[in-house]
Order: sequence, then C-alpha cells, then structure tokens
Amino acid sequence: MRRCPQLNYYHLGDLDDFFWAHTRWYAWQAAGETTAIVLLYTAPDPPVMLAILNDNLAHMRLLLAAILPELPPQVYTHLSPGLADVLETRYALSHHGAHDKMVLTSPDHLAQQANQHTVVVLDGTNLPVLEQLYRQAYPGNWFTSRMIETGQYMGIKDQAGQLVCVAGVHVYSPTYRVAALGNITTLSDYRGQGMAAAATAALCKRLFSDVDVIGLNVRSDNAAAIRAYHKVGFNKVADYDEWMLEEKHPEFLSPPRRG
Repeated sequence: MRRCPQLNYYHLGDLDDFFWAHTRWYAWQAAGETTAIVLLYTAPDPPVMLAILNDNLAHMRLLLAAILPELPPQVYTHLSPGLADVLETRYALSHHGAHDKMVLTSPDHLAQQANQHTVVVLDGTNLPVLEQLYRQAYPGNWFTSRMIETGQYMGIKDQAGQLVCVAGVHVYSPTYRVAALGNITTLSDYRGQGMAAAATAALCKRLFSDVDVIGLNVRSDNAAAIRAYHKVGFNKVADYDEWMLEEKHPEFLSPPRRG
C-alpha cells in the first residue's frame, strides 16, 4: 500500500489502532508476494468494502471472487472500474455514483485559501451543533461522534456564532502519516462564499504537521465541490464507483439439503 499511498490513504489509515478493531482484510498472494488487498470496514451498518486497483486488475478480480462467501449479505462498496461484474454472482448491485479520488498535490495554495475566512478548531463540545449542521446541510453523510475525537475537525461560524461550515476527516493516522478528508459541507444560505475551500485549506495546514498524504473522495458530478478542492490544491488521481450490494440468493452460503 505504501507503493501507491495516493490510492490507498483509506487503507493505510485504517491500519491505525484507532480504526484497526473495525477492519477485516483479505489478500491475494502470487509467488509469495501480496498482489491485491480488499478492506472491509465493519463499524458502519452496512459495512463498507474497498477494492481499489493498483494496476492489478486480474488479481483483484480473483480475490473478489474468492471472498464472496465471506462477505455480509449487505455491503456498501467502493470499486475501481472493471470489478463490479465479479460480485453479480451473489449480489444485486445498485449504483451510487461515479467518484473521483483526489490528493493534495499543490500545498502552496493552502495559505491563500485558509485566510479567506476565520476557521476554528472543533472538539467534542461542538458535537450537538455539528450534528445539527449535518442534518440541515448534509443529511446523507457518513459521520459518527467518534470521528471528532481525532481532533481534526474545523469550522466557520457566522456573526451570530452559528456553525455554518465544517471540514473534517474520515481517516487520520499520524502513525502511517495519511488522512482522508470527509464530512465537508456548508449551509445552503452560505454557499458560494469560499467557506468550504477555506475550512478545507485550514484543516490541511493543520494535518500537514502529522501526515504526508491527504486525500479525499468526491462524486464526479459534484462540480462545485471539485472546483473548491482544485482551489485548495487537490487533483484527481483515479476514479471509482460506489455501489450498494444486496444479496439476491439467500441460499448462496447455505445450499439446500438433499431430502
């Protein structure tokens, strides 16, 4: 995974003790070398599976086929192109959009963007207002209270002191020196003012004291978000698709007995 950290920032971050207990790993080996890895993150419901190619399409397809009996009946998954059909043996697939993987490659943009607004660090005391913000501005996001414990959430408040914009992380590991940004949003009345870019830039400046690679995932059709990330210094490194997998053959794991 270290050979290509710009594709594997989630994988590397989930090796950290903070996340490790919620992970299950599958590997394909050829000639004594690990050539493909699939990560199942079990904390959310449904679990999330990551199968991201690192120039290893053939071995990743073999690995996915091999682990089919081991997977839960319902899985949300991130799949590189060329893999989805392997899972159709067991699952019905519902497409949840094409996505871009982006990595911060131009950190010299950070200072200019971060200075556009006053950005503050958020902690556990801000949890109620943060959850309220997500209910209003980002109801479908993936956030748990545990994420704010990383200490890597930053926000912008309006003149009345209301939290109106936030940028945070899904994964943060000083040990493996990677971070995956997530849960970035702005209240609708405050969009178009550069707040998301400012909060993201300030967060990246803070993260760079502990990490070397900062990545994020974004829907390919979210033009406004992609523009903001380009301003901060992110660039696309790969694409993938998100799918919901629903088991279509309950007998897949338990074939009927002969009478």
